[in-house]
Amino acid sequence: MGARPQFVKLGPLSRALRRHVREIVVHTGQHYDRAMSDAFFEELALPRPDRHLGIGSGPHGRMTGRMLEALEQVIAEEAPAMVIVLGDTNSTLAGALAASKANVPVAHVEAGLRSFDPSMPEEINRRLTDHVSRLLLCPTPVAVANLKAEGIRRGVHRTGDVTMDAVRENIPRALAAARHPGVPAPGAYYLATVHRQENVDDADRLAGILDALAALPLPTVLPLHPRTRARMAALGRGRRAGGLRLIAPQPYLAMLRLVKEASAVLTDSGGVQKEAFILGTPCITLRESTEWTETLESGANRLAGTDPRRIRSAARAVQREPPTWRAARVYGDGRAGERIAAIIARFLAARSR
Repeated sequence: MGARPQFVKLGPLSRALRRHVREIVVHTGQHYDRAMSDAFFEELALPRPDRHLGIGSGPHGRMTGRMLEALEQVIAEEAPAMVIVLGDTNSTLAGALAASKANVPVAHVEAGLRSFDPSMPEEINRRLTDHVSRLLLCPTPVAVANLKAEGIRRGVHRTGDVTMDAVRENIPRALAAARHPGVPAPGAYYLATVHRQENVDDADRLAGILDALAALPLPTVLPLHPRTRARMAALGRGRRAGGLRLIAPQPYLAMLRLVKEASAVLTDSGGVQKEAFILGTPCITLRESTEWTETLESGANRLAGTDPRRIRSAARAVQREPPTWRAARVYGDGRAGERIAAIIARFLAARSR
């Protein structure tokens, strides 16, 4: 693993795994900013990584290649019975490729997700990872169906979503903590996150997103991802403008509370889409596609892309007709980690006979 969404899932998954197997946690260093990495381990009392590769950021090919080389060495030294990868980051793909080339079985947590947008690096990562995995641990029925459509039937299990485990476990602590002093009252603000390369590295696109957020009918709280902060500074947009309230990247618990108490969330993050869905907060996705297709039902999530008019229109629609839904019907009962650990333990026991 190596990125914020994977750190969040590590807690419930690792605790369940360690009741069955010896686990070795490998951090690639894909997210290396303290607010995006170390703070999560401290706040959520996660197991410290046994191996930290310190790869850092860079172009996708170079980053993935460096990870692949380093992980190949880790696998040779540790000789694991299985390699478990989570989600769809470059760390996910590098771990899956390194393991499969070493003839070590791969278990993919969050298998079967598809946005059907080949321009997304994550779509390439998740597809390739699924096709080299022995255990495909699917969060939803749609994920199972996606794999079946690609001819993948063996080793497929519907487990529920580990993010549901993490949110249910941590939301009481999040709501008990002090609120951020610069954030309006619950229900009186929007929460936005913007970090995807295609959104923030395109100056016109980023400016359009910022203009749309600043013009919304409620103040918009925008925790600044390091990439976004740097690009905004280059545009001369590093200060408060219009309805925008710029704040530092938030720890996980603080971010959960911001999502829960927002009138709506506007994001290009797959993880934040899902957290909003679980917490009952309407979401507007600043992309043209989503891997979490279930969230689009009942209007819980709306695709607005990056066009300012579509963003404003989606925000008005959410205010006019707030949607209702039940996340548990989609993502399960909050015990996905336990199911995943049991499936892995059975698989390894069968191989050792």
